[in-house]
Amino acid sequence: MHDALQRDLRALAGDAAVLDPGTPAYLADATESRAIRGRADAIVLPADAAQVAAVVGFCHRRGLSVVPRGGGTGYAGGAVPIDGGVVVGLERMDTVHALEPERWRAHAGAGVVTATLQRRARESGVFYPPDPGAAEASQLGGNLATNAAGPHSFKYGVTRAWVTGVEAVLAPGELVRFGGPVRKDVGGYDLTGLLVGSEGTLGVITAVWLRLVPAPEAQLPVLAAFPDVAAGCAAIAAVLAHGVQPATLEYLDGATLRAAADAGLPPGVPAEAGLLVIAEADGSAAEADRVRAELRELFAETGASGLHAPTGRGETRELWRWRGAVSRAVSARRGGKFSEDIVVPVEHLAAAITRTQEIGERHGLPACSWGHAGDGNLHSSFLVDPGDERDRERAAAAAGELFALAVALGGAISGEHGVGITKRGALAGQWEAPALARHEAIKAALDPDGLFNPGKKLAR
Repeated sequence: MHDALQRDLRALAGDAAVLDPGTPAYLADATESRAIRGRADAIVLPADAAQVAAVVGFCHRRGLSVVPRGGGTGYAGGAVPIDGGVVVGLERMDTVHALEPERWRAHAGAGVVTATLQRRARESGVFYPPDPGAAEASQLGGNLATNAAGPHSFKYGVTRAWVTGVEAVLAPGELVRFGGPVRKDVGGYDLTGLLVGSEGTLGVITAVWLRLVPAPEAQLPVLAAFPDVAAGCAAIAAVLAHGVQPATLEYLDGATLRAAADAGLPPGVPAEAGLLVIAEADGSAAEADRVRAELRELFAETGASGLHAPTGRGETRELWRWRGAVSRAVSARRGGKFSEDIVVPVEHLAAAITRTQEIGERHGLPACSWGHAGDGNLHSSFLVDPGDERDRERAAAAAGELFALAVALGGAISGEHGVGITKRGALAGQWEAPALARHEAIKAALDPDGLFNPGKKLAR
């Protein structure tokens, strides 16, 4: 079967586009330390949307599932072929078709690396704000599929806020377009929004239209260390209450700082800090100066035990490079982690941070959290030895408690990473039966044969 399948796919996409189905890089994602690895019947890398449509149509006729794949940086197993099927990687569709700074917009293939578009936009004087942590590896199509966010989503919103249109292949192999370069389009249902965040379960996104904004003249971060979680969260609440608008409002708890200490801490951050807040002011030079001054004043008034304001672009870049490396540094402590991205109303952030630690203690696992404080979005992590099955079982049980905690606090089971396979069924604890039924009806309407990414984003 496999030889015939390889031959047929080569006829559709070319010899170089079809890889050995055992190629390891396409069978796992960032959940690999959780022992999540799949198997594929075939792996194909189409060069354009027409080839994607041909491959999807072929799979539909043969009864083969389709697993769309971007950069493979996800934390929910969404791009892992859990039970065979054809992995459709989009990395060859990496053309920026149009970058129009004078019109504040771009049109790009789904395989364009996020950081590539960000850099090209910056060089042209415009700004694409979504900044997921794996921007140097993630791809735009994957960002749309998960509705990715990042630190700057506090001011600028998540990926969906920047998408004006998508091109996608839907069942049974039809190439369609919703939206486009226009900034407003309310003529039909929001099918663009339906695909954004669908995690590849409704179709394969092949191209995107994005809106941009003029690049801010200045980006000025400020770090504030607090003695404990309560003090740090009170400072975060004060920022909101006083109407100050930073571009980012991040936090790292004390356990995270200690876990990441081997990689060094930014200047001015005491090793014993109970919570670190990172805010960034942006805009014109005058506006950024004003907002940063307001932030420093608020943090000082609310009891910061250390304040540091990086100067110069180099120091700012180094700070965000350090922040981006925190996840890897935490993983390195025991070799792996279960990291869940719950979200709670911001007034319950302190409770969620504290109870993450308590859940870890109950299950005998080191625990820590960091994330997007202004959005109430925690990356609550339980550190594991990936080779220890009992560790993985304890972490899975701890994650279940964490989801229940998020819901009990009025929040949600995922703010960024999605459901994938790691949170299958967890949505049933958040939504009532009528909402779950509508969720399932959408899947049945757009993918009645279960062609796309089976086993993912299941509500129950």
